[in-house]
Amino acid sequence: MPPRTLARTFALCLLVAPPALAQDVTSFRLDNGLDVVVIEDHRAPAVTQMVWYRTGAADEPPGRSGIAHFLEHLMFKGTETLAPGEFSATVEAQGGTDNAFTSWDYTAYFQRVAADRLDLMMQIEADRMRNLQISEEDIVTERAVIIEERKQRTDSRPAALLQEQMRAAQFLNHPYGIPIIGWMHEMEQLGRQDALDHYARFYAPNNAILVVAGDVTPDAVREMAQRHYGPLAPSDAITDRIRPSEPPQRAERRLTLTDARVSEPYVMRTYLAPERNPGDQEKAAALTILAELLGGSGQTSLFAQALQFGADPVAVFSSAYYDGTALDHATFGLVVVPMPGVDLATAEAAMDGVIARFIETGPDPEDFARIKTQIRADQIYARDNSDGLARRYGEALAVGLSVQDVQDWPAVLDAVTAEQVQQAARDVLNRNAAVTGWLMPEPPPPAAEAAAEPAAAPQNAAQMPEPEEAAE
Repeated sequence: MPPRTLARTFALCLLVAPPALAQDVTSFRLDNGLDVVVIEDHRAPAVTQMVWYRTGAADEPPGRSGIAHFLEHLMFKGTETLAPGEFSATVEAQGGTDNAFTSWDYTAYFQRVAADRLDLMMQIEADRMRNLQISEEDIVTERAVIIEERKQRTDSRPAALLQEQMRAAQFLNHPYGIPIIGWMHEMEQLGRQDALDHYARFYAPNNAILVVAGDVTPDAVREMAQRHYGPLAPSDAITDRIRPSEPPQRAERRLTLTDARVSEPYVMRTYLAPERNPGDQEKAAALTILAELLGGSGQTSLFAQALQFGADPVAVFSSAYYDGTALDHATFGLVVVPMPGVDLATAEAAMDGVIARFIETGPDPEDFARIKTQIRADQIYARDNSDGLARRYGEALAVGLSVQDVQDWPAVLDAVTAEQVQQAARDVLNRNAAVTGWLMPEPPPPAAEAAAEPAAAPQNAAQMPEPEEAAE
């Protein structure tokens, strides 16, 4: 079959047969409340184990921002049976890799090893679920590490500082406005008892999800999980995750951050948006497609065509993004970097013009069909990565979605109509629920001061903010 015909046939298959995310997925719950998901992939003798705790930065007590991420670091210290550092050394000795990350809604730990090493991974992961040992020396050492991490990832990057300030302004009452890494003045006060309290409160089998993906069978995983995790006692302290709710947002917030390190200014805007909910993912699916239509591609999106490659271009870069996998709220974001000589007000006005036209006319049928086909293809390719599937299932369950919701997601995306996307734009792209930020260089100092002070290193536009990632 000629390549062009083969490509058309593949595209037709995507159009008529939206795939399930994975076929060989099994889930069950141990008697102590531990949820287990097994994703079979027998193509290679390797396995990924992930343990997700239903706790993150949004579950921290007031005044203790950063404690969830701090504890993530401390989890690599010793237990009653493992010396400090021995956990990762054990994984490495098996030829594997391990790491962890924290977000607002969850904290996750993972190892990637040969399939015949899974039993050992379960043994040591179960050990630190309830037997962590933390010394005062550990606190001093790791507190310095997370403070340095904040300095490098946030304080030294104007783009990250703007995003942090915008998020604090976006959430008027909800703890999603607190940075995952924590506020510096509170991080500096975190102590041993703070870590032990968070550990005792949230780290228990009935607040965790075990995801195993790779060359395994459900029966073997069940036997190992029962042997290693099954004896761990559940916690009576686990309750429903009820957080402060957002009041109606009635006025746009605007921020301007100036910094000498900025060489290329840009405008960024975020809107409060609905999240994916169990059994009710249609709005999130429409917003996912809206983000792709507006700014998902640097060449073919509406922003790119109108702002970068139109008859009167005003931008060198534009983007739109949305991720609705959250427990309470999500955000929908836009970024435009103007061309040299174009001011931010002009770039923002042009961006708003594209949005207004879209809300009035809706998506172009060809663009809409192209995006739907692209998303179907992405869902098929996602099945090729067992690590990615483990993360997708774990993240979903950690924010209250179900295995069925994950498996239904491709079909929900496929069922979205052009009218639903247009309505999503009308509902969400509301300036009263938006925060608009301008990142700008500082005005040049007077000639005398400029001669006396060294110039700051510029920040390239490539460092502009993307959706904030989990802290590692």
